[in-house]
Amino acid sequence: MRTLALLPLLLASATLVACGGGSDDTPVTATTNEVPATATVSVAAFASYAGMLDAVDTSEPLDVSSVTPPTSDTDEPVTL
Repeated sequence: MRTLALLPLLLASATLVACGGGSDDTPVTATTNEVPATATVSVAAFASYAGMLDAVDTSEPLDVSSVTPPTSDTDEPVTL
């Protein structure tokens, strides 16, 4: 009877051990605190980059001291 009571415990332990680990082959992207040069190519690229930023960001602040946002006299205004 005691052996029968241990069987579910052993099966649960074996299942947990078999499920553990796993390989995650996705590379970790390097975070940077600089605005990429591709974001300042056009107004649309800048708006796209700004839209991708998180509203609540817990990473380091961006260094925008050397960034000049692109402007256009012919493009329609873009909402961010």
